[in-house]
Amino acid sequence: MEKVKVVLYGVGAMGSRIAKFLLEKEGVEIVGAIDVAEEKVGKGLGEILGLDKQLGIAVSNDPDAVFSRVKADIMVHATTSFLKQVYPQIAKALEHRVNVVSTCEELAYPYIAEPELAQKLDELAKKHGVTVLGTGINPGFIMDTLAITLTGVCQKVERIKVTRIVNAATRRVPFQKKIGAGLSVKEFRDRIERKTITGHVGLEQSISMIASALRWELDEIEVDSVKPVVAKTPVESEAIQVEPGKVAGLRQCSRGMMGGREVITLDLQAYIGAEEKYDSISIHGVPSLHMKIAPCINGDFGTVAMIVNSIPKVLKAPPGLLTMKDLPIPSAVLKDMRKYIHQ
Repeated sequence: MEKVKVVLYGVGAMGSRIAKFLLEKEGVEIVGAIDVAEEKVGKGLGEILGLDKQLGIAVSNDPDAVFSRVKADIMVHATTSFLKQVYPQIAKALEHRVNVVSTCEELAYPYIAEPELAQKLDELAKKHGVTVLGTGINPGFIMDTLAITLTGVCQKVERIKVTRIVNAATRRVPFQKKIGAGLSVKEFRDRIERKTITGHVGLEQSISMIASALRWELDEIEVDSVKPVVAKTPVESEAIQVEPGKVAGLRQCSRGMMGGREVITLDLQAYIGAEEKYDSISIHGVPSLHMKIAPCINGDFGTVAMIVNSIPKVLKAPPGLLTMKDLPIPSAVLKDMRKYIHQ
């Protein structure tokens, strides 16, 4: 059996983590790497990843050249959160008949933010006989796929609440900056308004995915403004020190409304210094249930795992644009990846 041939698109903080994990796997071969950052183009992938060996792959900014030179099975895509920005990158892979698995948060359930682009991707993927999936830890698993799976034991579901509290000090530095750690409250609010920091992207996508799985027709999705979490005492990560009165991170809440009542609630809190770290899912129904994972699942490790573990399922899936609710339940790929495809 031939190895699964992977092209990387995006070798930044998350893309590099994914690449390193792929190199540990049996039955997988990285055959190309793409990035738009000028300082990376032309450099060896081994150097970019900080390895003490050469991999024989130079980072390119020309997707057509890469896809024409190598015969790839799948592109692992890790660039940005917004589908408008990544659409051309993903479309290029599909045109070359290459499957795609992406960390793009809006792609996890793109019908809510970019329905026209979602339709175009679906049509393009089906035309070329390949599959595209957006996934990760959140959206992609904790606040949607796991909640959906737990409803499988319920006869009735009346309401779902998911809470995720993350100590951002355990996350990569770009994530800490993304949530505004270290800023003053005024700087935080100004940057959120200017969208130079985005906070978390994906709550609407997760709510929509849950509602779709349960065939709930929501009246609306309410999204609260992003709120800063202000440090009361000095807190720090390896990279950022937060003085009292400065922003340690953020809190975001969103609700799915149906029939005048709140049926899906997502509460995300991510800040440096969080003492109690957990993921919880509460389902009110028959039977009601409450699940708590403590400490919370590490978002960096979890995202890397979700991307890599999804590769066999994407390669075995029917063509088109899919979401996590359309695939078999997630599972770890522990051995030679080819065995998970050809069984």
